[in-house]
Amino acid sequence: MKIIRSIKKLRTIISNVDNLGFVPTMGGIHKGHLSLIKKSINKCNKTLVSIYVNPTQFNSNIDFSKYPRNVKKDLIILKKLNTDFVFIPKTSEIYNKARSKKLIIKSKKKILCEKFRKGHFKGVIDIVDRLLNLINPKYMFLGEKDFQQLFLINKHVKRKFKVKIIPCKIIRNKNYAALSSRNNLLSKKNLINAGKIAKKLSLFKKEIKNNNSYKKKISHVKNYLIKKYKIKIDYLELRNEIDLSIYKNKSKFRLFVAYHIDNVRLIDNY
Repeated sequence: MKIIRSIKKLRTIISNVDNLGFVPTMGGIHKGHLSLIKKSINKCNKTLVSIYVNPTQFNSNIDFSKYPRNVKKDLIILKKLNTDFVFIPKTSEIYNKARSKKLIIKSKKKILCEKFRKGHFKGVIDIVDRLLNLINPKYMFLGEKDFQQLFLINKHVKRKFKVKIIPCKIIRNKNYAALSSRNNLLSKKNLINAGKIAKKLSLFKKEIKNNNSYKKKISHVKNYLIKKYKIKIDYLELRNEIDLSIYKNKSKFRLFVAYHIDNVRLIDNY
């Protein structure tokens, strides 16, 4: 496994690599990340994993400073998996040039997380754009837990790059909570509660499939979760899976949620 810490070294090492798979991460490597990396290893000749906690996608300095980091542990895990390359760039190199053209998220897409985290997805798309320009992989592997992020990155990438995005299913722990680096910030009790919330909402999604009268039920489930688990819910919404428009009967849809528990913001979809 080669650890790359500079753009100059990156270009030298991967310049002649064909069929390169790329898995972008912010570290805190867990089984969700591992599922992406394994898919890349199986599909591609070589796999590159990036570890970079991107400051421009955080809405507060406190959230940025609290984000779980343990690069030493991450590298041990990645080495065991026989990862080919790990890119750990410095902010000074990644953002050494200002963008010539501003990134714009269309107003109709300012929904779900974008509504509550102003500028978050501009930061996400900006860093993905910069990394893809540097790495130029054939495939990029992204998890479906951050479904809105996946959707917006896909739209941006299709317009500008040849890379193909491979969406990967959500990986959950034994209690059904979606795996996330932020789970490390939760108490044991609230991690279990996160699993119970996920189970409740997964069952609710199945009920909706068989019953079109869902608006009152969403309000009821929302109030139940707030009272039962003492959480703050940013949104609990049904949206069309294809374009994230408001759910209409018979369209393929997902149930999206974002909530705060233990002062930690979690997202999920079903």
